[in-house]
Amino acid sequence: MRVLFIVQGEGRGHLTQAITMEALLRASGHEVAEVLVGKSNSRELPAFFTRGIKAPVSRFDSPNFLPTAANKRSSLPRSVAYNVTRLPAFARSVRMLHRRICRGDVDLVVNFYELLTGITYFLFRPAVPQVSIGHQYLFLHRDFSLPSADRASLALLRLFTRATALGATARLALSFRPMAADAARRITVVPPLLRREVLGLRPEAGGHIHGYMVNAGFARSVSEWHAAHPGVPLRFFWDKRGAAEVTRVDDTLEFHLIDDRKFLRSLASCRAYATTAGFESVCEAMYLGKPILMVPAHIEQDCNAHDACRCGAGIVADDFDLGRLAAFAASYTPPEGFRSWAESSAARIVPCLEKAAETVPVYPLSLGTLFK
Repeated sequence: MRVLFIVQGEGRGHLTQAITMEALLRASGHEVAEVLVGKSNSRELPAFFTRGIKAPVSRFDSPNFLPTAANKRSSLPRSVAYNVTRLPAFARSVRMLHRRICRGDVDLVVNFYELLTGITYFLFRPAVPQVSIGHQYLFLHRDFSLPSADRASLALLRLFTRATALGATARLALSFRPMAADAARRITVVPPLLRREVLGLRPEAGGHIHGYMVNAGFARSVSEWHAAHPGVPLRFFWDKRGAAEVTRVDDTLEFHLIDDRKFLRSLASCRAYATTAGFESVCEAMYLGKPILMVPAHIEQDCNAHDACRCGAGIVADDFDLGRLAAFAASYTPPEGFRSWAESSAARIVPCLEKAAETVPVYPLSLGTLFK
């Protein structure tokens, strides 16, 4: 089976999932022919991805979320306005995706939550079957509990999620815990895709608080907390454009450009973890038994944080209140069963893809599909 990956390039979660999925497929005798990654002007493709992925990588213009003026939470109005100006570039990307899918040398498309994949299948109806995979498809599951957040934002998130999976024969919903399938919505619940580097780590109880922020504006709140608690070692990672490899504020506060190996070593040896609630990094911390403070940067991460809290993985805050994290860490007990669930990903996911390669895309499609 030859597989084409199409990956949303926003953040690091979908990129790490693609690395792991490629390894699982190769171990099962399949081939990833090419990886197409959506790009934006606000994100650079991290070195860990180009180093970790084996298949050829190409990039294309894709919609993305812009942060607020304070560079913290994503701003929906700014994002919509910006992406409207980029519509001609996105149209070229859709045509490119269609040509690549229909070139005749792949048996399956695996879509890592890229909106333009759904649009391509809606407009052109390629004959190559597609599987959409991501934690976000759990938000469409009949038994998933959504947070008490802005209802309009939740409705838009679910609409966007459906749009990414237009034409998909199956939606694989990555989850913190097992759940029954939702056959009516073609949703199969599967374990997270943790990289072998994470599975091979041996966690230690260190003294520093480890952190990751998707938007650099959160650095101010971290610095303010540090000024009041200078004795607590803090090691935060970010992808701030133009920043030095290490920004050392003083002996106990450092900001590092995101580096996969350094990030994982720091996570494995930390006392606790503070993050903007990306699904993948929360799963990594859960696997390593680390207590988590989640500071969501957008509505999708609100849902991630809500679900992780229900599993007992951590707590949620509006800002990096590291004092709350330290208090939570003092009595933290890792959720039972998560490690064995995460380690079953190959046995559960690869058969789903093999089965999907023998099916056909779900047509006909209409705009009404977005509301089902």
